[in-house]
Amino acid sequence: MSPLAQLRNRCAAALQNAPPRVANIRAFVGFDGFVDEIVHVVDRRHDAMRYDRVPTLTRLGERVLAAAGKSTNIEGVVQQVKLGGNGPIMANALAVLGLTVTYVGAVGWPNLHPVFGELAQRAKIFGVAEPGHTDALEFEDGKLMLTKTASLNDVTWPVLQKRFGRDPLLAALAESDLVGFVNWTMIPFMSDLWEALLGEVCPHLPQAPRTLFIDLADPQKRTVADMRRALDLIQRFGPWFQVVLGLNEKEAWGIAGVLGVDTPTRDRAALARTAQAIAQCVKVHALVVHPVSYALAVTEGTLVEVEGPYEPNPKITTGAGDHFNAGFCLGRLLGLDLASALLAGVSTSGFYVRHARSPSVADLSALLRQGRS
Repeated sequence: MSPLAQLRNRCAAALQNAPPRVANIRAFVGFDGFVDEIVHVVDRRHDAMRYDRVPTLTRLGERVLAAAGKSTNIEGVVQQVKLGGNGPIMANALAVLGLTVTYVGAVGWPNLHPVFGELAQRAKIFGVAEPGHTDALEFEDGKLMLTKTASLNDVTWPVLQKRFGRDPLLAALAESDLVGFVNWTMIPFMSDLWEALLGEVCPHLPQAPRTLFIDLADPQKRTVADMRRALDLIQRFGPWFQVVLGLNEKEAWGIAGVLGVDTPTRDRAALARTAQAIAQCVKVHALVVHPVSYALAVTEGTLVEVEGPYEPNPKITTGAGDHFNAGFCLGRLLGLDLASALLAGVSTSGFYVRHARSPSVADLSALLRQGRS
């Protein structure tokens, strides 16, 4: 039996026995929220019902470039309207896995937006602002996220205190095994919010083992100064949390640039070296990077890589990274070794893109035993 097959069997066995324990794990996630429209772009329309889809981002780019100095029409066909945002997607995935979840964020104010109704049936959910909106244009080789984020300007420390409350927030964090602060990029005042939490909330947390998962979420549009401040703040959570910083491949290269890490090549071996270099610069408990076909993590100087599924015809890709984050966090909270936690992450993501729904723990165990992860 190959080492990967042995790892699958070990992870499957651990997950098969996990559901009674999972229900006792508490998670708090915040603070974004979006209404996502999953969109296919029309290449050629045959009639009112039939069309050929633009298959790749490259093809779309060629069409856009050809329109320079002229004009063009790009038609989108909505495939699905769903809850969106890194926080709600991760929270929903954690809830389907069986965790007890509290979500606070831009999911509607003063009333919950209907798109988050299903999450509200699975978790405690509190709105502090109206959600943003994303047109997620999906292609075979990636996705283009067109976002409208003005409502997220209301996600601030004063608003959070007024609409949710400082004491309820302290209580929610205090009782949580996992805290997720995600989508820093889309929330303009997130760094200020973190600064306030570090000064006014964290010092009052009782001593207990708890994990903080942070996902910056494609910070390319933010300034270098903004990103350096965020990285500094992330490290300052260390006295109260085991901090995990999650990045996709693009984000890893971007953060490397901010930190001055040299990346002359961008192959798999270079990504592993880059992750280790980032981990030396950003002092967190674990750094996790998840490219499309595998995942790696660095903790205490040790690098681990695990192969993941590759689905050539995914039903959905928007939210795949958030599902990886949920699966990885579940693995670590269950005490799985780093390789098994990474495998839980890529399997959660793999199941999601194949089935367009979040998996249960039983789904993950079955997938691993089938050898398809």
